[in-house]
Amino acid sequence: CTAQYIHIKYKLRTYTKSIKILKMQRTFLKAKLHRVTTTASEVDYEGSCEIDGVLLDTAGIGTFEQIQIYNINNGNRFTTYTIRGKDNSGVISVNGAAAHKADVGDLLIIAAYADYDEKELESYSPMLCYVDENNTIVRTDSNIR
Repeated sequence: CTAQYIHIKYKLRTYTKSIKILKMQRTFLKAKLHRVTTTASEVDYEGSCEIDGVLLDTAGIGTFEQIQIYNINNGNRFTTYTIRGKDNSGVISVNGAAAHKADVGDLLIIAAYADYDEKELESYSPMLCYVDENNTIVRTDSNIR
């Protein structure tokens, strides 16, 4: 009985120590593609959102990364993931079930988020990408003007 008690006490002590080293993380905007125009809306597709590769690279958003999409035209908000489209194609194709939430020509905000601890927040800055009507980047920034 004594040995079992010591073993449990040791586990609790170890657990307590591991709690102390955990760092609080908060979720912040990592990148944003602002006012991109939907070029395709494909219901009969496996899913996701195909995005011009140059837009993904500039924003620092990876292929298969989770994104949030906010439709400026109708207010729909939804979560999906990215598929890399052809570089400099301007493609923004909302696919699968999400295609019901965006029509061709709709303006979208595409956002990616990441978790940061306090140390990382000291040098934090999001990548904000602004495009023209052809989904070509015209400006990047880390602050909203």
